[in-house]
Amino acid sequence: MLPDSKKFAAEWIESWNSHDLDRIMSHYADDVEVTTPMIKVAMGIDSGTLQGKSNVRQYWHAAFERVPDLHFELVECTQSIDSIAIYYKAVMGKMAIEVMIFDPNAKVSKVIAHYN
Repeated sequence: MLPDSKKFAAEWIESWNSHDLDRIMSHYADDVEVTTPMIKVAMGIDSGTLQGKSNVRQYWHAAFERVPDLHFELVECTQSIDSIAIYYKAVMGKMAIEVMIFDPNAKVSKVIAHYN
């Protein structure tokens, strides 16, 4: 079941801006897979991919330590059959699009992030 895209995007942005990792992680399935070029840059993992909620949580915890004033601004969101794409102003002046694929429990099971 796909959540309402606009409500989900607003809550997702608000959770990131709160810097509350529990709130952020509540959107994700236990076996979530996250692919982003930021993983490659920050952790040296060539695939840019982390698997599992605990690994992703550690990465995002480190990101908050590196960027303590992290703040996102929602630009737009769109949806498909089982996914939502969120377009937002990210950190370091970058724009980002995150495509999130949802499992049957309305939790994000896969994320692919794109940055300019």
